[in-house]
Amino acid sequence: MFTRKRATRLIAATTALAAALGLSACGGADADSSSTTLSLVGFAVPKAGNNAAQKEFAKTDEGKGVVWKESYGASGDQSRAVAGGLKADYVHFSVTPDVTRLVEAGLVEESWDDGEHKGIVTDSVVVLVVREGNPKNIQTWDDLVKPGVSIVTPNPGSSGAARWNILAGWQQAAADGGDAAGTAYLTKFFKNVAALPGSGRDATAAFQAGTGDVLISYENEAILARQQGEKFDYVVPDETLLIENPGAVTKKADPKAKAFLDFVLSEEGQELYVSKGFRPISPDVKVGKVKGANDPSDPFPTPSKLFTIDGDLGGWEAINTKFFDEKNGVVTKIQQETGKS
Repeated sequence: MFTRKRATRLIAATTALAAALGLSACGGADADSSSTTLSLVGFAVPKAGNNAAQKEFAKTDEGKGVVWKESYGASGDQSRAVAGGLKADYVHFSVTPDVTRLVEAGLVEESWDDGEHKGIVTDSVVVLVVREGNPKNIQTWDDLVKPGVSIVTPNPGSSGAARWNILAGWQQAAADGGDAAGTAYLTKFFKNVAALPGSGRDATAAFQAGTGDVLISYENEAILARQQGEKFDYVVPDETLLIENPGAVTKKADPKAKAFLDFVLSEEGQELYVSKGFRPISPDVKVGKVKGANDPSDPFPTPSKLFTIDGDLGGWEAINTKFFDEKNGVVTKIQQETGKS
């Protein structure tokens, strides 16, 4: 039986191992004089999708000879590391402000999000991951704030995934009841939080280790874990938030990094991410069957209300000021008041 203490030790060990192996070569061969080494810095969740894209990209003329050096971790931490000097040719983060930080640091062009997809390379939605058989019958956001339900979600101080999760919870309450209802909901939500790991991947590890009744997560993270043999269930709420993850090349990147970004955005590239549980960024992308989904033949059901950052929450600049300001943010204050900072 897993205890909270044992789960914490496991998470710490997993995090330490990730830190030790955070920079790794990917590409099947050591770099040589005929190869090009590209540095990818990203948040942990899309690693499987990125690796699938890298493998197929290597078969193209542009990708021939490319060897990858990778660093994965919590999105905010990774963005700050690049701003602080960590080399990156291509970045793949959880939230747009983590790329904006690099624009402000002079490392990424201001025009990075001018394309058809506005800089977005992967899509998902916020889901509720529950124990196999859903013993507490968790179906809705209201079920999360009932007495006796313990929640695992990443910490918004370091994790982009956490911000998606928390904003989804807020918006489904505020959509009908306004800001007061959103604040009241999140206060109850944080009172039921059992763990706030540093990243989305660490949160999944905590849940796998036995912590909590429900994990708030990306749909693709739940699907990938089930592809890898995990025996939990997940629920796509009727009201949830569209997750849009940005990708960009840096100003000093090798031209092959831009070729890789183009490949990621292509129909072939998007099909690879779909196979790992991501929703396609274009309706033209073939979906097919997705192993690990609740219904592999119809893997991405459309929620009755799918909220968006720009359409319903005012965009990231307004969101970061309102919710995550270090002194006056709504979420910052709720975390302090509930002792869940």
